[in-house]
Order: sequence, then C-alpha cells, then structure tokens
Amino acid sequence: MSWKKHFTPVPTGDNPNGSYGPISGSSSAGRPGPARSNYSSYLPDVYVGSPNRVERYGQYNTMDLDSEVNAALDILAEFCTQKNKQNGTNFKFAFNKSATNNEINILGQYLKQWCKINNFETRMFRTFRNVFKYGDAIFLRDPETKKLFHVDPAKLTRIIVNESTGKVPEQYIIKDINLNFTEMVATTPHTTNGNMGNPGANYQTGGARGMTGGAAGQSGSRFDVVDGEIAIDADHVVHLSLSEGLDNNYPFGNSLLETIFKVFKQKELLEDAIIIYRVQRAPERRVFYVDVGNMPSHLAMQFVERVKTEIHQRRIPSSTGGGTNVIDSSYNPLSINEDYFFPQTAEGRGSKVETLPGGTNLGEIDDLRYFTNKLVRGLRIPSSYLPTGADDGASSYNDGRVGTAYIQELRFNTYCERLQGLIAEEFNQEFKRYLLEKGVNIDTSMFDLEFETPQNFAAYRQSELDNARVPTFTQMSAIPYVSNRFAMMRFLGMSEEEVAENERLWKEENDETLNTGGEDASAEMRGAGISSAGISADIDGAEDIAPEDGDIEIGGEETPPDTVTGGDAAAPAQGAATAQTV
Repeated sequence: MSWKKHFTPVPTGDNPNGSYGPISGSSSAGRPGPARSNYSSYLPDVYVGSPNRVERYGQYNTMDLDSEVNAALDILAEFCTQKNKQNGTNFKFAFNKSATNNEINILGQYLKQWCKINNFETRMFRTFRNVFKYGDAIFLRDPETKKLFHVDPAKLTRIIVNESTGKVPEQYIIKDINLNFTEMVATTPHTTNGNMGNPGANYQTGGARGMTGGAAGQSGSRFDVVDGEIAIDADHVVHLSLSEGLDNNYPFGNSLLETIFKVFKQKELLEDAIIIYRVQRAPERRVFYVDVGNMPSHLAMQFVERVKTEIHQRRIPSSTGGGTNVIDSSYNPLSINEDYFFPQTAEGRGSKVETLPGGTNLGEIDDLRYFTNKLVRGLRIPSSYLPTGADDGASSYNDGRVGTAYIQELRFNTYCERLQGLIAEEFNQEFKRYLLEKGVNIDTSMFDLEFETPQNFAAYRQSELDNARVPTFTQMSAIPYVSNRFAMMRFLGMSEEEVAENERLWKEENDETLNTGGEDASAEMRGAGISSAGISADIDGAEDIAPEDGDIEIGGEETPPDTVTGGDAAAPAQGAATAQTV
C-alpha cells in the first residue's frame, strides 16, 4: 500500500486576503492576520522603548541618591566583578575542547591586552553598575583602536530593527555625540534634576511589544534624523542589556530598580512624615493657666491677651527715640533660663504654668524599617551584607562553611551568576572579534569567555563534605570485600561519569608504569609463567633419541645452541611447530 504526503489548505472563510487568525479564526475578515501584518512592509521597524524611558532614567538617578539603594547597587556590582587571581582580570576561560599550553598562554596575553586597552580594571565596576541601574549600557567601538566608548542611554533615541532577519538591530540613532578620548566617553552626560512631577501617573508601561513607532515629540517620519542625531551601524555598537527578549521593552533592558520603585516612593514619603512629625511635635510646650476670677467672658479674654503680651515681650531700654530715652519691646522666645511670676491669693487661687510633653514614641521606627527591609530584599541583598536593623547588625561574620551559610547568601550568589550570564555573551563575542581582527589563528569555538564566579559558598560546602567523606572512604577501601568503584560512588559521592573520568586520567598518569617491561629475557619469560628450571627438567627427562646420522650426541662437546630451543639463530626456524609447555 502506497501513500503520499500532501498539504491541506487552511479554511479562511470569507477573508479575501487569505489570512486566518489562529485565535479568532475566520471572524477577523476585516483585519489582516499576523503573517501579513508583520511582513507586508519592506521597511524595518523602529524601537524607542517605553514612552517615558528617558524620564525613568532621571528617576533612577534620584533613587541612586538614597543610601540604601546606592549601597545595594555597589554590592551587586562588586560581587559580579570579582578579580581572577591568575590573570588579574574580571574574566576566565571556559574551554569546550582541550587546549595546549601555548594556546592558553596566547589567549591569556591577548585577554590582558584587550582589558588594558579598554581600561576594564577601573571601568568594569561602573559598567555593571550602570547596567543594573538603567537596564542598558551602550558602547561605540573604535574601528582602529578597538576601544569601547561609553554612550549615555538617555542619548539613544531609537533603534532600527530589521524584521525580515528576525528582529536584528541594524542601526542605533544616537544624539549629542562628543567623543572624549581621555575618559573614553562618546556623548555628553544627560542632566536631570530628578523632578518627576507626578511620577505615579506617568510610570506605566506602554502597550505594544517594544513600543514601536516614533520618538515622543518627534514630527515627520519615524526614520527622520533630526539635528544632533547620527545613525550608527549596529556592527560598531556593543549593547549590554538585562533583557532576555521576552519582555515588552526589547531591545531595551529592564532596570533592577524597576521592581522597587513603589517601595522606594513609600519609604520616601514615610521618611518625610517622620521628620515632619518630629519637628512639629518633638519640642515641649508650656500651658499657662491664667486666673481671671469672676470676670465676664469678654473681659477674661482681654485679660488673658494682656498677660500673653507681657510674657511674650521683652522690654529693653533704647536711646534711639529722638533724643529721649524709650523702652523697646521685642519678642521673647520663652527661654528656659527665665522665670515666671504670677500672683496667688491666700486661698491658693492664681495663675500657674505646666509643661506639656512633646511627641512620644519618637524612637519607634518599625514601620520605616519594614519598608527599608522590603526595598533591600527587593534587590536580593542578604541581611548580613547590608544590615538594616539592630538584629541584622548583630549577626556574626561567617565564611560560608556548612551550617553557617545562610540561604539568602546562597540565593544571592546564584542571582549574581544569572546577572553575569546576561552580560557575559556580549563580552565573549567582543573578545573573539578582537582576536580575529588581530589575526590570532585560534579556533574561537574552543573556548568561551566568562566572568569570574562570585564568592561561591558551594565550594566551601563541597570542601567540608570532602573532609567528612575521605576518612570513611579510606576505612572502607581497606576492606577486601568492598569494590573500589562501589566505595567511590557510595562513600565519595562520585557519579558514573566522574568514576569513568577518574579511570581515564589514572591510566594516562600511570601509562609508563603499566607498559614497563622486564630487564632481561628471563624476566619476560617469568612474567609469562615460564621458568628456566622447568626447561632443565624437561631436557633431563627427555628420552635419548639417536640421530639418524649418529654423529651428534646431546650434551657433547659440540658448540652450544644459539637459542633456548636449541636452534641456530641464523638458520630458519624449522621447529616452529614445536609447542612449549607452559
């Protein structure tokens, strides 16, 4: 029975252009489908990011002025830019194939040269910090010197993306380019006063993916280049981004401060409220009870006002009264060093002064500590790295050994490694491009450039486990009834792949010992199970067989044989069929 393959046409209903919506079906006859709407135009698409992207950069700068946010960004950048002690850079090589010592040395030399040209020793910390802060870091590559010049993300107006090649960026539209060869900066810094007006109303993400279209406030076509803007080929741009391509801001990244913006505003408002309350309610006040007797209400108030004026005024003699001595009245701030005197009757009636205490519970800032902890935890910073309270500050220092490493620290290291993975690929491709342009004849697929791993508590944990497992393995391997492979997997925790790798490496290291032969022929024969004593016994016990010619006797004074079997070394082996008993 034969069969053939054929395609079944999709029913499009009454849609004349042949498009068919996978969700709405043929009911979307008036609207084109995704295949037609995405690829019906030969023009590339333009991505401008979120509608208020530049305003958000200003808000991020304002958030960076906060002490907790500033310290958190510093901790993240410091952990992600650890130095490699072997090459002195922030990178390490992950080899996919075995490399020779010469190739490793050449790669190390060019890596140091590349890092020195771009001054990564001092710029890498700030680069990571800007990526975490803004979500993006843009660099222009000098085609001649291969130096990377930093571009302020606010100066990047839009990115032209080619839809037909899978949304690959083709051009970067950058404004206000002003190269600074000393500091390796390509644009003038973006100035902002941090005044967002009403940030809560404008701090919303837009609709379509990537926020395509023209820039805000731009007239004319979205492809027009206004004054001060330059279109730069994407081949000369290095774009570091925290975007995996799965969010609405592609190809722009998302800042780490985006998730804590709400908490930051709540914390800021609470701090202002606490300060206002302390300024208004903290000072003590005095309550004056003025005895008015049986005065009517209107006369009583006049009397109280007169007493108030007397207390609040200080009479000082002055000679500026037109030649006559006068008394000037100035405001008296009710100093605590002054005394107050009020008359009192015999019955004990009279005016008195009492002290009204200031605001209470001024030291209770649990609500502020709550929002501060919420802000710091939003950036994944462990409490031991950035203490925010009395309990956190009392925590002792630990080196990450088993039983003392906190789960927050383990998660923080994993978080830093994930952030490094989002940025490392751009530096990996950039370094391989540098090697190719320098004419280095090394297979670039042999290695990958990675960042130095942050403080890894898993390594400390593995060391402690090894210290506990090795003595047990030593005891169990001495028992003859336990296999070494079983002991390595059971008591050392090695997997099948690790055991196989260990055997391969052990054979390579002991290859010479295994292939070493005996010192003489007898040693070789003894190794095969043959001894000289056995040959003598066989010869002595053999029957005397007279030769046909009768001229030669065994054991006579003839010339001894040249070989063990009695044959002539120069003659051909006629006794090849004779078997030696082992």
